[in-house]
Amino acid sequence: MDDIDRDLLGALVRDGRMTYQELARAVRLSANAVAERIRRLKHSGLLRGYHAELDLRVLGRTLVALTDVRLRDDVSGRDFEQSLHAVPQVVSAAHTTGEYDYQLRIACTDPGELEQVAEVLKRGHGARQLRSRVILSEVELDPSRLLGISTLR
Repeated sequence: MDDIDRDLLGALVRDGRMTYQELARAVRLSANAVAERIRRLKHSGLLRGYHAELDLRVLGRTLVALTDVRLRDDVSGRDFEQSLHAVPQVVSAAHTTGEYDYQLRIACTDPGELEQVAEVLKRGHGARQLRSRVILSEVELDPSRLLGISTLR
């Protein structure tokens, strides 16, 4: 990966809908050269795809919580992960190290709905213990910042 690839990836992170023509102007290459670089980046696995980002607040999901989950001993991680597909309020999940097994990002309309989701996770999904923290605000960081890192300090 060279500086042009980094510039292309940075541009796509900021606006995944940019055309090859727009990208070509941004990095001063032909559209065909940009298309080939993009194909190579996809083939390498670095560029996995393009997606739309939903604004949870516009959907009425104004309460977002980070919830740590400790599973019951009789519940496997695989079964728990599969069961999460039935809980639409859980918008992401991460298997973690430490005191808890998973961290969930749960988007709700109000505290009552968060309480209901917690009960559902305990009753039907194998959660033994939950610890939730409500997100007050989020800091937007540009993931393309990683493209410029060569070594950790």
